[in-house]
Amino acid sequence: MDVHHRTITVDGHAIFYREAGPSDAPALVLLHGFPSSSYMYRRLIPALADRYYVMAPDYLGFGESDAPSVEQFEYTFDSLAAIVDQLLDRLGVGSYAMYVQDYGAPIGWRLALAHPERITAIISQNGNAYEAGFVEGFWAPVWAYSTEPTPETETAVREALSMEAIRWQYLHGVADPSLVSPDTWTHDCALIQRPGNDQIQLRLFRDYATNRALYPRLQEYFRNSQVPLQAVWGANDGIFAPEGARAFANDLPNAEIHLLNAGHFALETQLDTITGYVHGFLGRVNSQSPASA
Repeated sequence: MDVHHRTITVDGHAIFYREAGPSDAPALVLLHGFPSSSYMYRRLIPALADRYYVMAPDYLGFGESDAPSVEQFEYTFDSLAAIVDQLLDRLGVGSYAMYVQDYGAPIGWRLALAHPERITAIISQNGNAYEAGFVEGFWAPVWAYSTEPTPETETAVREALSMEAIRWQYLHGVADPSLVSPDTWTHDCALIQRPGNDQIQLRLFRDYATNRALYPRLQEYFRNSQVPLQAVWGANDGIFAPEGARAFANDLPNAEIHLLNAGHFALETQLDTITGYVHGFLGRVNSQSPASA
């Protein structure tokens, strides 16, 4: 399956994205996490593109997309979601399913709240939508920094930008670490540590609390829409615990929840299992849609 690597200008910024699959097939948008990029989906894209038009962007400041300085662009989750929204419009992606992970969740939630009629289904892979599931040991420094950004609280969150911390995200909770290529964390680290990118990431750490404030509206959207949702969750994640996956059932009783023996980046060790779950889930969603009736 051919995967294309493209760049398009959105609001004056070059945005990189990967795409594959027939342009007239149901669309699936893959939204990456921190500290990664669309690179995290390099194997999932061809695995799903036999049945779907699959596209995965790099957010502004991440991956191969432009990374204007914090003086040139206001880095918030609102602004990153707005760029992705414009990108989808430019590409003519109307209705679509979304696969969200980590940072991809709050970006995806904003897209869903802005255009609920466009969202056909949601797959969340370690992407929180509830207060449940935050692992306190990881998040305490982030909450402290967002509440009171001082040199001391900044030093604590800067640890997340180090090679050691990024490597930990890939290997923590993984049964067989030899299955995870070192290319993953060295690739992410090289991009995160570009000059000036630390300030971008710090701005987003400070803004993360706005995602929690969005949860009541998001949960209301879940209850009112009953959007089809599947959670495929690395159960050994040291950032988002399994309670975050189970919580979806509070508002979406038909949610499909699968807890996997994997960590934060579950695709690195559970690609075939996740691909199978996603194919089955989207196949059921599409078979029940009005267009296929």
